[in-house]
Amino acid sequence: MTLELTLILLIFVIQWLAFVPACVFKTERFYDLTGGLTYTLVILIALFATDYSHWRSALLSLLIVIWSLRLGMFLFLRIRAAGSDSRFEQIKVSPKRFFIAWTLQAVWISFTASAAILAMTSPQTAGVSFIALLGLVLWVVGFSMEWIADQQKLRFRQNPANANQFINTGLWSFCRHPNYTGEIMLWLGIALIAFPVLEGWRLLGLFSPVLVALLLIKGSGIPLLERAAEKRWGNDEAYQRYKANTPRLFPGY
Repeated sequence: MTLELTLILLIFVIQWLAFVPACVFKTERFYDLTGGLTYTLVILIALFATDYSHWRSALLSLLIVIWSLRLGMFLFLRIRAAGSDSRFEQIKVSPKRFFIAWTLQAVWISFTASAAILAMTSPQTAGVSFIALLGLVLWVVGFSMEWIADQQKLRFRQNPANANQFINTGLWSFCRHPNYTGEIMLWLGIALIAFPVLEGWRLLGLFSPVLVALLLIKGSGIPLLERAAEKRWGNDEAYQRYKANTPRLFPGY
């Protein structure tokens, strides 16, 4: 079995093992944290099982570990403070649906990390290029945007004066989902850093940011949040104005 397939199998095994206690106790508290730690473990295995001294592998590992630990811990602390995650209210009481949720997390991790893993295990080498530097810039901008947006929303919710209100300040005044804009940008950055050493079937890794965008825009990201917001503030004229005048992710969209 190739290293790439071994890592994908490991991703699924970790999620399935974590599902067992989560199902027994009907809790989603460790769902996001498990996902974040899985990214870190798999990327570090890929790093040390290949040429860990190469700058591209080291950079890809560093960027993904920073992102995964930051986001995983942020989501874990958020759900611990809230006590639950509304996404799982009806899912966690059904073992079958809960298992599917954990399996989908494994699919998500496999797809998003594919460009980096395929680059790190590639026999090809390449020097520093404009495309790789552009990828690094996109990652920095995207990561910063996601982190700032998360912190802005966290502080907004912690203010009692904002109870039952929607956020439309800071980055949230420029688009309705700036954290997702940042997420898409940073994975596009990872793909561009990986691109110079991808060839043949490994070029499939370039679909990684496309799949991220599709899942966030059409899957379990924006559609769920938009429906929840419409249900909560659908009769609020201020929200309707915000929705009509503020793009979802970037100008024009």
